[in-house]
Amino acid sequence: MNIPKKALAGIALAATAALGLTACGSNAGNAPAASGSASAGEVSGEITVYNAQHDTLTKEWVDAFTKETGVKVTIRQGSDTELSNQIVQEGQASPVDVFLTENSPAMAQVENAGLFADVDKATLDQVPAEFRPSTGKWTGIAARSTVLVYDKNKISDDQLPKSMLDLAKPEWKGKWAASPSGADFQAIVAALLELKGEAATEEWLKGMKENFKAYKGNSTAMKAVNAGEVDAALIYHYYYYGDQAKTGENSKNVTPYFFKNQDPGAFLSVSGGGVLKSAKNAAAAQAFLKFITGKQGQEVLKNGTSFEYAIASQVDANAKLTPIKDLQAPTVDPAKLNSAKVTELMTKAGLL
Repeated sequence: MNIPKKALAGIALAATAALGLTACGSNAGNAPAASGSASAGEVSGEITVYNAQHDTLTKEWVDAFTKETGVKVTIRQGSDTELSNQIVQEGQASPVDVFLTENSPAMAQVENAGLFADVDKATLDQVPAEFRPSTGKWTGIAARSTVLVYDKNKISDDQLPKSMLDLAKPEWKGKWAASPSGADFQAIVAALLELKGEAATEEWLKGMKENFKAYKGNSTAMKAVNAGEVDAALIYHYYYYGDQAKTGENSKNVTPYFFKNQDPGAFLSVSGGGVLKSAKNAAAAQAFLKFITGKQGQEVLKNGTSFEYAIASQVDANAKLTPIKDLQAPTVDPAKLNSAKVTELMTKAGLL
């Protein structure tokens, strides 16, 4: 999503103001216990979820949670950036109880504004440390792998780039695509920034500007590869597997390539979930987060149609996916993904 510079300035001011806020909800009884979540029989009422995840996936989670607890869940759908900006602007007056995203930078933005409550320990214990921020202010709920989807009729195995950084080299000019305005791609750039630093990221973005073709949306970029408009596209894995599970008409000429070797192009983006300090029903909000990271919630990922990776409660990924252990993803603390700096660097490079 492109954000005008004036809007970005307003967001920055709102985030700065939010950093100074320390007030919690007015009802002290809503404060979550640090040692564990309320059980299904101990929660009631209703919660509001700002949802940037796939609407079908979250609906499955919500339906199962409501069936088990009786808690009514109202969903407000939007993009990562749209909803994180909205939460920061709303501050302590936000009506949201739980925030779910597709990528980590939006979660880090809300965390940096000081608006998240601590996640209950019982929930954190369900999620391996590599899939949640070091701060414990929110948690991973799912993950998606960066891949290069390529036209197997145009690119042979020995022509594939060894690293995502190679896509900035002259030999890739005009051969690959991406969706730079989307939160997905910007999360990949945020990981590059954290792993390689500002100078290397700026240089790569400069080369990208010279070499790539812009499309709006990852699925559109993959369709372009499939149609022969471009040789390859840098996207997330589930677009390919989701299409293959349907008709395969948009991916029949496409093959996913995993960079592996802890390369920035092997980045595994963590989808986040967090409870707001200002939550009106903190107990139910914490219970919902515990539910979706629990066995039942993670099996929705394993057996559903989103084709995102299950990451918690020892639930394996969908059998059609490359196992996480074989992705050889680099280690990145999700709390350190800097969306504001990414926007600045991408704008400077003429990509936004």
